Order: sequence, then structure tokens, then C-alpha cells
Amino acid sequence: MPEKDYTDGRQVAVGVEGRTGTRNTPSLMTLADAQETAFFWDGRRSALDQAVMDPLTNPVEMGLHDQAQLLERVQGDPAYAQAFKQAFPDAKPAISSEHMAAALAAYVRSLRSPESAYDRYAARHDKTQLSPRALLGLAIFQGKGHCAECHRLEGTPAMLTDHAYHRTGVGLDAITANLPALTEDVIKRSLQGGALGNRVATHADEAQLGRFNITQDPADIGLFRTPSLRDVSHTAPYMHDGSVATLDDAIDREVYYRSLQAGHPLQLTVEEREDLKSFLQAL
Repeated sequence: MPEKDYTDGRQVAVGVEGRTGTRNTPSLMTLADAQETAFFWDGRRSALDQAVMDPLTNPVEMGLHDQAQLLERVQGDPAYAQAFKQAFPDAKPAISSEHMAAALAAYVRSLRSPESAYDRYAARHDKTQLSPRALLGLAIFQGKGHCAECHRLEGTPAMLTDHAYHRTGVGLDAITANLPALTEDVIKRSLQGGALGNRVATHADEAQLGRFNITQDPADIGLFRTPSLRDVSHTAPYMHDGSVATLDDAIDREVYYRSLQAGHPLQLTVEEREDLKSFLQAL
């Protein structure tokens, strides 16, 4: 939804016939600026023209049986026939799965965030672009908050991600008791083939395994891709399962988990948390 920064504002995605998935919808607005090279929360696709096609045949998203059914629908629409002929004038046929993927990917790459207050500050070193409170928040973001270790500030505009995978602890408590059986089942199915995304979308417990679903490496259990923080104040709820409702809650969650990782409390005062929030709102 454009008015929601190309998210849906829901905890998890809702697809065909009201079926609910297991993952929160991340913003499409950040993909181009962040120069993403891995897609979905678990990074299971490395090419955008592959990623954009997966939802069409996912049973809880668009719900089409296969790409043959997709082709039949699109080829049967006169408006699409004319549009594809213009977009791919030398191709026969003009409408193919590859052309649909290329068109969708081109559209997603065209989505760019408007210049933010932080973009203007970083490009011109103009402190007047950020409020005094946001400037204090930037210092916390880069310093004692350790936020910039994962949400990188390099680049023009800043990517605000490290393109890596991290564990936040979200969702793991619910599956810990059943973890051995879950991981064994995932490994067995990986040998049988099949659409991984379809399984993740229909099994909430397996969805919480994160990157492990792709690598089958026990070290990757509960790891999820670092999302860009561009427009983060407009894209609630947060985390891969949408379980963190507000930006304040997300800040508290990150402070808590970074404290666990560091082995000592990350102590932010009430004022410092408000400063950090003001900076995030300027992204």
C-alpha cells in the first residue's frame, strides 16, 4: 500500500480468501536505496526477479496453482497483451513468465523513498536539518546504542542495513521445546525439494527458524535479515512476525536484547530513548 510505505500495516500478511501468513510484510520502498541483494526475511532469494514471482503461486498469498495459470490469466487480458507488446516489442511471445518477472522487478526498483531529514543532514553536513533531540539521538545511534553496527550509516543515501542476519530472540521461546523435531523435519524436506516459501507461509513454527530453513546450519536458527530503517516510523508493526507493535516497543526490545548479547545492561535513560526515537523518525 503506497500510503503505508508499501507495507500493509498488519502484523502478518493476509492473502487470498483472507488466509494469513506467518511473516510481517517489509517495506518495498527501501529495496532500491538499500541496494538489497537478498530477499524475504530469511534471504531465500538472491534475485529480485525471482522474489517477485513467488507470492503469485504461494497458497496463502495470491494462491494461483502454478505459473501456467498465471500466464493464462495475463495472456487472456487484452490490456496486458498491448502493454507487454509495447514493453517487449521484439519478444515472441511478448508475455512470458520471464517478462512478467522483469516488469515486476523493474517496478519495485523504481520505488524510492523521498529525501529524509537525515539524508539532507548527511549530504550537506547541515545540522539544522535535524532537531536538537534528533542530533542527540544520532550520537546514541552511533555510540552507546550500537545501532549503527547493523543499521549502517554509510552510503548516499544511507542503506541503514548491513545485509546480514541477526538473532533478536523474537519468536524462539514458543518453539524451543520442539526445536529438535522441527529442525529434523526441515532437513528431511530439504532433500525432497518443493517450494520453501510455501512451507514457511503455512507453518508458523517453522517460520520462526529463520535462516536455518535455507542453510540447515544450526548456527542460523532464529537469524533474520536486517531490515533497512528508512521510514521506520511509518512501517509498524515490527520484527519478522510483526509481534512488536510500536516504535517505542521496538526500541525497548532492541535495548533489551543488545544488553543480553553484550552481557551487561545497555542503560538508556527515558530522555535518551526519546532522543533515539526522534532520530529514527528523521530517517
